[in-house]
Amino acid sequence: MSPQAGLDNLMTIDLAALRSEVKAGQQSLREAYALDNDAQALLTNRCRQVDSVLVRLWDSLEFPAAPALAAVGGYGRGELYPASDIDLLILLPQAPSAALQERLERLISHFWDIGLEIGHSVRTVQECLNEAADDITVQTALLEARLLTGNKKLFATFEKRLRGNLDPLVFFERKRLEQQERHLRFNETPFSLEPNFKEAPGGLRDLQVIFWVSQAAGFGRNWAELEANGFLTREGLELALRCQEYLQHLRIRLHLMLGRREDRLLFDYQNTLASQYGFESTPAKRASEQLMQGYYRNAKAIVLANTILMQNIGAALSPESEQLPQPIDENFQSVGGLLDVRDEKAYEKNPALIFDSFLVMQENSDLSGMTAKTLRALWHASALVNPEFRRNRENRAAFIKLLQSERGIIHEFRRMNQLDILGAYLPAFGRIVGQMQHDLFHVYTVDQHILQVLRNIRRFSMSEFAHEYPLCSRAIAEFERPWLLYVAALFHDIAKGRGGDHSELGTVDARTFCEDHELSAEDTELVVWLVRHHLIMSQVAQKEDLSDPDVIASFSGLMGDSRHLTALYLLTHADIRGTSPKVWNQWKGKLMADLYYQTLQHLGQENAEAPSGIIAQRQAEAMRLLRYFALSDTVHERLWKQLDTVYFLRHSAEEIAWHTRSLHYRIFNEKPVVRARQQQDGEGLQVMVYTQDQPDLFARIVGFFARAGYSIVDAKIHTTAHGYALDSFVVLDVTQRHIDREMINFVEHELTDRLVRQAPPDVPSSGRLSRQVKHFPIKVEANIRPDDKGAHFVLSLTAADRPGLLYTVATALAEHGANLHTAKITTLGERVEDVFLISGGDLRQSSRRIQLETELMERLKIQS
Repeated sequence: MSPQAGLDNLMTIDLAALRSEVKAGQQSLREAYALDNDAQALLTNRCRQVDSVLVRLWDSLEFPAAPALAAVGGYGRGELYPASDIDLLILLPQAPSAALQERLERLISHFWDIGLEIGHSVRTVQECLNEAADDITVQTALLEARLLTGNKKLFATFEKRLRGNLDPLVFFERKRLEQQERHLRFNETPFSLEPNFKEAPGGLRDLQVIFWVSQAAGFGRNWAELEANGFLTREGLELALRCQEYLQHLRIRLHLMLGRREDRLLFDYQNTLASQYGFESTPAKRASEQLMQGYYRNAKAIVLANTILMQNIGAALSPESEQLPQPIDENFQSVGGLLDVRDEKAYEKNPALIFDSFLVMQENSDLSGMTAKTLRALWHASALVNPEFRRNRENRAAFIKLLQSERGIIHEFRRMNQLDILGAYLPAFGRIVGQMQHDLFHVYTVDQHILQVLRNIRRFSMSEFAHEYPLCSRAIAEFERPWLLYVAALFHDIAKGRGGDHSELGTVDARTFCEDHELSAEDTELVVWLVRHHLIMSQVAQKEDLSDPDVIASFSGLMGDSRHLTALYLLTHADIRGTSPKVWNQWKGKLMADLYYQTLQHLGQENAEAPSGIIAQRQAEAMRLLRYFALSDTVHERLWKQLDTVYFLRHSAEEIAWHTRSLHYRIFNEKPVVRARQQQDGEGLQVMVYTQDQPDLFARIVGFFARAGYSIVDAKIHTTAHGYALDSFVVLDVTQRHIDREMINFVEHELTDRLVRQAPPDVPSSGRLSRQVKHFPIKVEANIRPDDKGAHFVLSLTAADRPGLLYTVATALAEHGANLHTAKITTLGERVEDVFLISGGDLRQSSRRIQLETELMERLKIQS
């Protein structure tokens, strides 16, 4: 009998009746929810209704006993929102026969006939395991599988093998990286004006990921079990339940209102939802603003809960949690690379320790965060930041010190805002937390926009972002006391929402802050001036004729001098980029740069005889050094024309002169140029490599050094404008051989030979790890973030130093087809903190970036 004949003999089912039943079921759920407002009941009952319909469909097609039908994802978890997809797994013992395939196709057709939006997969157990190994999203969905009907034994085998292949710690790390990647897509903030309350930070996913990792580890499948197992306090349990219920109601109401799936709180929906929640507009605040402030408070609490619980679960899974605490001072210690307050009551006894917590984070680069205990204590301590605390001179000095730090500024200010400490210390800032901005270009709340502006200013001073902001990087390098720009950024929009001109109103708060914190009269004047005029440069650049000398003269008169001009240019650039990722474009950048340069010229700052700033000083000093070798004043021009701001920021004048002297007549050399010399302090070699770019170049170079017995302690990787690699390395001989001309010749000849032949990279021999690393392991961290343009990615890597570490990184990048543009290698004792600017390959795929991060962490883990 043919498969079709077999299908024709099957029991018939009234699809029209089933479709009506599905529709009636949805309506009954809507009515019940309107009466009892019970979100969990709606989610559970919709699952039951769909279960019943699907089982009857399955039975009607008289499937053989071998296959099984299972719910996966949110449906498997037992949470089915009114317009959510229904995800199914059809599990098979082996590939389907023709007859079974016919039945499956009929089943899938029936799904659509009765009006269910089904997402389905047909897989054998082995196919499920293979896909789970390759894709963390698939693995997560399968982890929540629930049998609906069919072969119970097959489903049990599937569950057993899936869990048998599951490494809880590896799963945790992959979900943590996936969460980082997801947060990056939303600029790491829950405070978008049109937030995605499912995927963005502070959304449903941040709660679900906690269940996924705790379930994989066997710590609990719900909040009550997490509390019972010691991962949540009673207060934390109640907070988690409130936050979850809030989002459940919000998503249900939006689905019912629109009659389709939507997880974004767009402006179009906010007023209607606000009305459903009973909010009414007042002269001071719209109904939609009241709704959204409630949402932002909820999202903020979820972000904190996620941070604490993920840390607790990670600590329980990782052997690093067994490390003994390492003392930092009498109040703080390091536990597994996290800051830990020794006494949870310390802040109550001495509130000054509140700011000290963040200063310690800035001063200790080996700290990656705070323990859950410390976060909880600081959150409660925000109530101690009162008028007396704000008047305390030591606290004021500590706050200024936080702004002046050379590292960790953005991380710690975001953390202070998350813990409600920043708004408590600056009450004017506290009033704009969660405040919406109703215009055509801001996409963040006022407080988050301000923090984005701080982030942008900070990035101007970081060499790894100089490719993205070349003029800003150069300008801030030449600007004295750049921390004043952070103060101006904090206050530039702080008066929004009060009515009137926020620029003028904000100057009052800014002046009070500067005087209270004892800034000099000169610095106070600059900060207040910047707050008052922070909109003017954008207006002139975009709305006035820059070819008109009167426009430039008038603008120059307002600036007064180059310091005010540079400060305003940097603040304006950071401000525009901080409104929305889509607002900034190359045309605006050109208008701003044109106005900046024309004003500089009008102010008389384009005097080539009197160079100012770091870059100009380095170039002038390099030229002075070149004259010692009787080289002409134009010898540098051909090479320097190919070099950008990043190069001059990262190389000393002496290095620039050495490179120029070695390369000025080899700019377009086809053969690689390798030069080596002894370090000025006599310890180690400095090696320069200049060659046309080639596949696996970085791996080839670092493999050579590792195989030859050299440890790379510093590397500056640079790509010129005409596509040549100009790389410099500082290497130490691990065997402490005497450095002589013969050794220098060996490096120059052998490395050149490998680059000419493009030989396969040398594989380093294994070396011994230091005793310190063995006994005090350093947690490996790999993080890949896109730059603002999305054209490049910044790979930040922290690990224990070890033989062949850079070779491991280089080969991993090569396997993913990634191109290396710049690298900043920093070795701090036994710890390395490396930053790579990369592009190409499969980096544009989020899943592949997570895979690369995972591979790097796995390969760089220290094996005991």
